[in-house]
Amino acid sequence: MDIFIIFFSSIFVNNLALTYFLGMCPFISVSGDLKTAFGMGMAVTFVITLTAALNWLVFHFLLVPFDVEYLQYVTFIIVIAATVQIVELVIERFSPVLYINLGVFLPLITVNCAILGLSLFMIVREYSFAQSVVFGFGGGIGWLVAIMAMAGIRTRLRFSNVPEALQGPGITMIITGIMALGFMGFAGMGS
Repeated sequence: MDIFIIFFSSIFVNNLALTYFLGMCPFISVSGDLKTAFGMGMAVTFVITLTAALNWLVFHFLLVPFDVEYLQYVTFIIVIAATVQIVELVIERFSPVLYINLGVFLPLITVNCAILGLSLFMIVREYSFAQSVVFGFGGGIGWLVAIMAMAGIRTRLRFSNVPEALQGPGITMIITGIMALGFMGFAGMGS
């Protein structure tokens, strides 16, 4: 499969947040502010790209040769946790304000099901190493696009007259559903 199709598809057609609804906890919680959403989106993009490459290598050069593919869940989570720890240390060192704004959601990237889901998708789809890295990067960019769009909409909603019963998570979930319907318009453009 062409790498461009995988990249485009992972951003729009198979968007992790809006097609598979993976990674919704940080998506909903951190999308209240554009700067924080961008920081979280960049952190997720970096982690998801790096772990896609690392998990592909671990799967094909460690798990498959020793015939222990059944350990992929545990192994993938360990790789993701180690990568997140490194990212957390780097953000804390170079951007303390972003580190404070992300709060508990930064270490929760470890259990962000979007990252584990992407690693499992690339194995099931039998992607090559290059395809897996592109799929990871595109998946991260897609998640970044989704969270930035949500943050922009939620910023505008602060000045809107939203019924009291829908304020907060209610209107956020409605908007997420409408955004998901919009992204469904890309279906059929790639696999």
